[in-house]
Amino acid sequence: MSDNEIGTMAWLDLSVSNATEVKSFYEDVVGWKSESVAMGDYDDYVMLEPIKSGAVAGICHAQGVNKDLPPAWLPYFLVADIEASIKAVEAKGGSLVTEIKSMGSDKYAVIKDPAGAACAIYQKI
Repeated sequence: MSDNEIGTMAWLDLSVSNATEVKSFYEDVVGWKSESVAMGDYDDYVMLEPIKSGAVAGICHAQGVNKDLPPAWLPYFLVADIEASIKAVEAKGGSLVTEIKSMGSDKYAVIKDPAGAACAIYQKI
C-alpha cells in the first residue's frame, strides 16, 4: 500500500467482532480477494486487490491485541521516530489508545487526535 515515505499511509485495518462476515462483504462489494492469516485459534484476513493481488488492507477479529479497538477503519501512518511522535501526540492534546507494540521488528501505536479521531503511527525498523 505505501511507498514507505514518512507521512504516507502504510496500512489500513478494520477490527470487528464478525471479521469473516465482513471480509465476505468487502469481497462482494469491492471485489477484494482475501488471504487468511493465522492468529492462533482464529484467522484474520489480508485483503488483496482483485487484479494485481497486492495487499491493500486487513480485516481483523476484535480479539487479542485488537480487542479494544472500535469497529472503524484504522489508517497506519509512517513516522520516522515513534517515540518522538508519541511525545508530539501528548504535547498537542492527543492521547495514546495503546502502548507501543511490535509487528516483527517494526513498531506501532494507536493514538487519538485532539478531536478524538483514532489512527495508528507506524515506524519501519
